[in-house]
Amino acid sequence: MTARILVTGVTGQVGFELVRALQGLGDVFAADRQAFDLAKPDQMRSVLRDYRPSIIVNPAAYTAVDNAEQDIEGATQLNAHAPALLAEEAARSGALLVHYSTDYVFDGSKDGAYVESDATCPQNVYGRTKLEGELAIAASGCAHLIFRTSWVYGRRGRNFLQTMLRLAAERPELKVVADQIGAPTWSNTLATLTASILARNAGPDALGGWLEKSGIYHLTAGGSTTWAGFAEAIFQEADLEKRPVVHPIDTAAYPTPARRPLNSVMSNAKLQKTFGIQAYDWRHALRLCLGR
Repeated sequence: MTARILVTGVTGQVGFELVRALQGLGDVFAADRQAFDLAKPDQMRSVLRDYRPSIIVNPAAYTAVDNAEQDIEGATQLNAHAPALLAEEAARSGALLVHYSTDYVFDGSKDGAYVESDATCPQNVYGRTKLEGELAIAASGCAHLIFRTSWVYGRRGRNFLQTMLRLAAERPELKVVADQIGAPTWSNTLATLTASILARNAGPDALGGWLEKSGIYHLTAGGSTTWAGFAEAIFQEADLEKRPVVHPIDTAAYPTPARRPLNSVMSNAKLQKTFGIQAYDWRHALRLCLGR
């Protein structure tokens, strides 16, 4: 029986890559916002019950971290209520829900890489609403994979890579935060590893296997750097004629409405042990992203 796969947020950087990566695994319904709006629960239920997906993949989210500090209702709907509905419908129909979460569920104070069992303590509305989504999915009883990731970038949409490439053409010098550390993760990495996990664990008894493996997994690129280090790498790997000079600064020198964790490094050991896969080092993935 061919799998029916519904992917949300397909115009976003991760959703776009997922639609491409999942093509060989079944019939993929690329659900854009017009067809499947996470702010419209009745529409969501209707589409899910009509299409009857065996796998729901949800990269869609409210990701404007600073805006979320004021738009609490909007962030809560997309990051908490909508995933709860997806999980409820997945439990009802026996589908697998694949959902993406964030390093921002942690406060960033740990000395070392975070593991899935570490205590959560989000420091902003975005992180808090994403955690609420995680908890709702777990409470639903549906088969689920929650992939926490960090510092997502790609050649589409709004992200750090695109911002740095734009600013490189406009400014000879840039001030970039250097006391936050994390693993820059290419959107394509998330999509291809998700597809690999789903492909390796398909079969007639897939739902039982997914229930057994249900839970939270950290899925990021290997290694870590700072935002300033990431910026330097972008300018080097993009082979620019003129590279801006990067001036490292502290977080305190670049205040934002939402607090960011100083440490966003997460261990992928559970993912590797369970599914036997490992992501590229962040620098290698950056080269691939830039066509190097």
